[in-house]
Amino acid sequence: MAEFLKPKERMAIPRQIMPEQDPLERRNNFSEVNYGLTKELAVIEAQRCLTCKTPTCIDGCPVNIKIDDFIKLIVEEDFLGAAKKIKEDNILPAVCGRVCPQEEQCEKTCILGKKYEPVAIGRLERFVADFEMSTGIDPNPVKTARKGKKVAIVGSGPAGLSCAGDLIYMGYDVTVFEALHELGGVLVYGIPEFRLPKEIVRKEIDNMAKLGVTFETDVVIGRTLTIDELFEEEGFESVFIGVGAGLPWFMNIPGENLVGVYSANEFLTRVNLMKAYRFPEYDMPMLEMKGKNVAVMGGGNTAMDAVRISKRLGAGNAYIVYRRSEVEMPARIEEVHHAKQEGVEFLMLTTPVEMIGDADGCLRAMKCLKMELGEADDSGRRRPVPIEGSEYILDIDVAVIAIGNGSNPLIQQTTPEIEVNKRGNIIVEAESMRTTKKGVFAGGDIVTGGATVILAMGAGRTAAKAIDDYLTNGTEWVSNKIT
Repeated sequence: MAEFLKPKERMAIPRQIMPEQDPLERRNNFSEVNYGLTKELAVIEAQRCLTCKTPTCIDGCPVNIKIDDFIKLIVEEDFLGAAKKIKEDNILPAVCGRVCPQEEQCEKTCILGKKYEPVAIGRLERFVADFEMSTGIDPNPVKTARKGKKVAIVGSGPAGLSCAGDLIYMGYDVTVFEALHELGGVLVYGIPEFRLPKEIVRKEIDNMAKLGVTFETDVVIGRTLTIDELFEEEGFESVFIGVGAGLPWFMNIPGENLVGVYSANEFLTRVNLMKAYRFPEYDMPMLEMKGKNVAVMGGGNTAMDAVRISKRLGAGNAYIVYRRSEVEMPARIEEVHHAKQEGVEFLMLTTPVEMIGDADGCLRAMKCLKMELGEADDSGRRRPVPIEGSEYILDIDVAVIAIGNGSNPLIQQTTPEIEVNKRGNIIVEAESMRTTKKGVFAGGDIVTGGATVILAMGAGRTAAKAIDDYLTNGTEWVSNKIT
């Protein structure tokens, strides 16, 4: 068992490097890029924690994991205890340890990070979650007495799963409805195998099923069943909506209807859910990219996922086209770094103005315009301004538009009592996530627009507490208008 070191000794330990695949090898496969920490590396990294009396890292976590406690258990080499401690607040640690932007959340508020590199909290979370999975030990059974009350969760993404996990432990009968044929929402269709193996997601969901959560796939709420029917015909007493933001945005430039132009949603769904990454075992010929030139528009994690997939599918040249500079890119630094290692070219301060096709209606090139940065806009980032006369032609065969997503309109169409904003996002009371329809709560990207997995999970947990309060204490729905 590792010993507890003095603060100066802890600060002298460098942040441990997580082993990963060689870039020249991984750009030709879909195996996970990062291998994860070994036991030895995890214990050494955990010893870097200063065990602060007031652990500010917890404040930086949207689900308030007891970070100091689980890291202490790693130092003691009680890895299963550490996993159990994390799961008191996070039902999906193996997922969050891989895809959450810890550098902007818990690690950003780590005291050690003021003078040195912060403790690798996310990598430690992943380590203990993977260790627990490797043992094959089933999750602790739910011991709470059943309340005999039914709650419906719409959507099996991170917000829905987090809400369901908390509610099952509170004693509710929970059913999760998923529109697609596979569970996991954006975790399955939106994040590539090399960043989040689908087997990891399946195991996490299987554990929730063992706890008692019921899952139903191929149920489109708003079509198969309405929210009202969930209450009136199915007997649910409360509903949580966590359907995400799945309506793709386009640039509204000429030529976006050409063959070879994809939304990021369609592209990623074809690769991840329809398994184009296993071509020709799974026949998805429209995504054959051997030797083709691919441009991905956008600077977020979705854009990084799409462009790195393109390299793995055989693209000759794979470009990120972004209208601002690299400093303004919202993608994780690690994802940008990995993309560069794998041979992706970054065309900064560039915006497309037209897609150019051939006589058969197939994409062949893209007219681009160079930009320069002006004053800051509402996002706090400097606004890109076109440079007159800077147009040029970029030869491409495939374009992927990854500039964001809007809300799915199905539920609002059939449940007009749920108030939405001008972008179609559901309006909620921030403290409870309640909507303008009695008994209905919502959270995640359907409320905020595209955000992170862990923020969606935080919303799910907030909603679960409010649902419990509503069903236990009969909290009055004061108004159908939220200000």
